[in-house]
Amino acid sequence: MPKAADDAAYLAKLQDYFARWRSLPAYAPLQAVLGLASRSAVAKVLHRLRGAGFVERTPDGRWTPTGRFFERPQAEVPVPAGLPLATDDGGEARSIDAWLVRHPSRTVLIPIVGDSMIEAGIHPGDLAVVERDAPARPGDQVVAVIDNEFTLKTLAVEDGAAVLKPANPAYPILRPGDRLRIYGVVVGLVRSYRR
Repeated sequence: MPKAADDAAYLAKLQDYFARWRSLPAYAPLQAVLGLASRSAVAKVLHRLRGAGFVERTPDGRWTPTGRFFERPQAEVPVPAGLPLATDDGGEARSIDAWLVRHPSRTVLIPIVGDSMIEAGIHPGDLAVVERDAPARPGDQVVAVIDNEFTLKTLAVEDGAAVLKPANPAYPILRPGDRLRIYGVVVGLVRSYRR
């Protein structure tokens, strides 16, 4: 019989399965995924995970992840990019999506190409998390449209006019005048070191 003490391991198996297939399987396949011998054992695990807030039932009776299902542990102490610091992983859990995405219906991920923002830490291959139709202020990194071309730059004001500043001295400041349209404001950045 599955023990509640093993639920973290069962949850990890479900998370890995969901990451690959973007759904949770029915009871019979779940027996194999969780390594359990019976449907009733699977049911007990799922009901405990539902009680903990990780999964729920849809109106048609299927199991589906909740927002908590996507939470990842966050360390209590940040890791400095300088001298070593002792830490543990006893911090709270966080959902990356919930942390980066305040307005799902207005949020898009935009792949970065080019190196005009390299000194701002935005590299080719990164994904910019962009909130469309958000009010932009000077100093915000924005995705702008000039003559039907998209660009990511820092919004600034010079002599009362909006300009777009790159973060690479090899590129000029853009002065689009009335051709400028702000598509959205960059609210986060995602980088994968495994491509």
